Amino acid sequence: MADTTFGPRGWTPERLGDLSGKTYLITGANAGAGFQAARTLLKKNAKVVMLNRSVEKSEAAIVDLKQEFGAKADVSFILLDLSALDSVRRAADEVLKTVPRIDALINNAAIAQVPSRNLTVDGFESQLGTNHYGHFLLNGLLFDRIAESKGRIVVVASLGYNMGLKTIKFDDMNWEEGYGANTAYSQSKLAQMMFAYELQDRLAAAGRHDVGVFTCHPGSSATSLITTSGSRTMRIIWWLMTKTPLVQTAEQGSYPEVMCATESALTEQRALYGPTGRMETVGPVGKGTLNPHAYDKTVMARLWDESEAATEFQWKL
Repeated sequence: MADTTFGPRGWTPERLGDLSGKTYLITGANAGAGFQAARTLLKKNAKVVMLNRSVEKSEAAIVDLKQEFGAKADVSFILLDLSALDSVRRAADEVLKTVPRIDALINNAAIAQVPSRNLTVDGFESQLGTNHYGHFLLNGLLFDRIAESKGRIVVVASLGYNMGLKTIKFDDMNWEEGYGANTAYSQSKLAQMMFAYELQDRLAAAGRHDVGVFTCHPGSSATSLITTSGSRTMRIIWWLMTKTPLVQTAEQGSYPEVMCATESALTEQRALYGPTGRMETVGPVGKGTLNPHAYDKTVMARLWDESEAATEFQWKL
């Protein structure tokens, strides 16, 4: 049954009040849904810090945003390559030096459908390394600053978590055997969701209520995700799909992450927010279907331990 919390049209940015004094960090914010989220937040006078891997694209995005919202628009950029843990550490250091408060960290960046198996500089399969490990470390390093502001962590997942193995392949997380672009992507997005739900459990166990952790997905949105990292065939198929009603705009795809970062009426954290229309890929934004394999406790807890070991970072809650 569709979620009607926010009425028949679902959640839209019309619900946003003035966000002056609030600061939002967004990974992968120079294009697609991340860029659209930045636009929406800047429109409401928030400060936005973009964490991106391309200097050139980030500078161009800032020019575009200042043209739209004026020279005083508070938008800046910190270099972050999620596929390199050293880059994550440097970016977090820069954030802690220059950003005094974080109202939400929106984990938006991702790579998808990488056609052949690649490893990151740290030796991880590229999609798992970028989408999960990079964000796992970033959130850990910035957690205390988020907690000081009673802020939120927003994980932008994907309906892809329902595909592939629907679990974590602990005996071969880097896909030395049986690599498939979609199965590896699905594992990486499931890992991100499990990070969020396990973090919820750990915060509850520690009696902490100072950070909200929310998970969402953009549905089928016309972002640059597939065109950036997918194979030529996938790019052609995706381009054709964007011409149909099965795909919504990048702006619509950004609504769930903005909602999860800002909406005070959002209280249920063990949930997956996103479009609630056709196959939950398009339509009004609200609470969607969350399948139990995404919060399998045994798998989540083990993944957390494996992630701490892989990133050489111990969370202290």
